[in-house]
Amino acid sequence: MGIDLGGTKIEGVVLDPADAVIVRRRIPTPRAAGYAAILDAVQGLVLELEAEAGAPCSVGIGIPGTIRRDTGRVKNANTTCLIGEPLQADLEARLDRSLRVENDANCFAVAEAHAGAAQGAAVVFGVILGTGVGGGLVIDGKARKGLHGIAGEWGHSPIEDRDPDGPPAPACYCGQHGCVETRLSGPAFEADYARLAGREGTSAVEIAKRAAQGEPAARRATLRYLAFFGEGMARVIHVVDPDVIVLGGGLANMDVLYAEGPAAIERVLFSDSLQAPISRNALGDSAGVFGAAWLWNEGAQPSPR
Repeated sequence: MGIDLGGTKIEGVVLDPADAVIVRRRIPTPRAAGYAAILDAVQGLVLELEAEAGAPCSVGIGIPGTIRRDTGRVKNANTTCLIGEPLQADLEARLDRSLRVENDANCFAVAEAHAGAAQGAAVVFGVILGTGVGGGLVIDGKARKGLHGIAGEWGHSPIEDRDPDGPPAPACYCGQHGCVETRLSGPAFEADYARLAGREGTSAVEIAKRAAQGEPAARRATLRYLAFFGEGMARVIHVVDPDVIVLGGGLANMDVLYAEGPAAIERVLFSDSLQAPISRNALGDSAGVFGAAWLWNEGAQPSPR
């Protein structure tokens, strides 16, 4: 079983030994209700899926953050109620079994490298564009975690707003201002559009749709989004120079990222052209749930169907 603990939804999947999907389900993340409510939701989903599968399951969990090696507690989670909590230990006690827990973007990148849009690539950078912004780096089929457990965390590199009419750099929960996450997350895109259009409550999907239809405020918000995307991705490429970049998360469904995103990167890239493809995920916008399930058989070459 794989569980993908996201900012707005928790998804679970149970795979059979041949990696065929037995059952897959999503529930809302009770983020506002706090840590205990999230524990309840994950526990309930695991038990429900296991009952439906009719057999005991190993469980891997992708989380929006990482587990500290020294304390076993969560750090760097944009679902901030998880920070400092012994999430793995608490869930292991509730479920009475060992769990494997990994950063959600790493799970996503591994899934796409093994069985998705980046099969066969030696160096893969997986991007999550959703409630938050994350990244996972896969080298020769394995996620690179790094000494601090933060390899691939491009979401917390501040980037400049080159628009002279842009607002002040927004504060990030990490303590900095103007982080990639404050520019490219779904809430950031929606807030920028609300500022430009003078009205709130429009979803990122609807903004992209309005931009395609020529609405001026939506198009301007989208152009600003693309500029931030280009800046952030160019910095990743300058350091990692991956063979493939795969986009995941809810905003990865925006066609404009594939149509205009490469040009936005090229404008600031230290190269005469962008060779690495910007690829739409092949396993769905929550492919990380498969990567979470495969945490128990690292090194396998799965192929979900």
